[in-house]
Amino acid sequence: MARFAHTVAVAALDRGWFEEAAGALVDLLDASREGPGGTVVLADGRAVEGLRLLKGRHLRPGARYGEVPAAREGAGKAGTAAEAADGPAALVSGAGDSPVTPSSVVLRAWRPSHSVEAESLVVEDGMSLKAGLRLSEPRRPRAMELSLAGHQPGGGSLYRFSGRGKADLAAWWAAVDRLPTAPPAARPPASGRAVHRLAKARLTLTPRPAEDGSWRITVALSVRGRWLLRPVGAVVLFFARGPLERGLREAAESAAAEWNRALAELTPLHGEALRAEIADALTDPDGSAAL
Repeated sequence: MARFAHTVAVAALDRGWFEEAAGALVDLLDASREGPGGTVVLADGRAVEGLRLLKGRHLRPGARYGEVPAAREGAGKAGTAAEAADGPAALVSGAGDSPVTPSSVVLRAWRPSHSVEAESLVVEDGMSLKAGLRLSEPRRPRAMELSLAGHQPGGGSLYRFSGRGKADLAAWWAAVDRLPTAPPAARPPASGRAVHRLAKARLTLTPRPAEDGSWRITVALSVRGRWLLRPVGAVVLFFARGPLERGLREAAESAAAEWNRALAELTPLHGEALRAEIADALTDPDGSAAL
């Protein structure tokens, strides 16, 4: 087995703001309704940008959502009217003038006080990918679970893989609330596993507070071969150790830079101002309405 680790420094996320923002987002969506042509409309009457109900009842188990397809060149208002008349079912079946949506999200559960579950299926570059998400207590998120499975139709077992991950947010907040001099958490609050016919891997994230108020997150990756291929895998990992270690370091540093950049752009709003900001982001992400 080979193990690699790298530690990055990232800006700390305020727990109170995060939970308030999550609650505001859930409340906005919970108060939304289905509009004309399957659009998703907030309580103030504005439609969520790029989102359409394709099948089922809004916010009910089995509801299928997808992006609003771009209007065909030259279709104009007539095309838009025909699309609305055909309804969401035309997008699923491919009937009428509407193109078939290439990917969609199916809602499995919507219980804002308990959990939200959704899954999606995407076919890209010959690979079929199925992803699942479960969020516990979404108004004040306590845990997030992810699943991923992929295969290439007709490609055999070498073209199949699966993975699962979980982030215990309660344990994460407890880990970053320690004193900087305290030892790190005994169990990583965020971890994931990936399995392939030839190998399996485990990734963990362990945070701890720094003296300057930021977080230091240790990213650890362990890889090992499976079954009779373990000796072969050990040889491969021996020669690939350098590239794997460099790849982990570069990926961790890139993710940390993106995180820091995103947090630097956030405006620490609260209350109705935060709710309005989230509603604007849902309905007008480019800010074109303000121009």
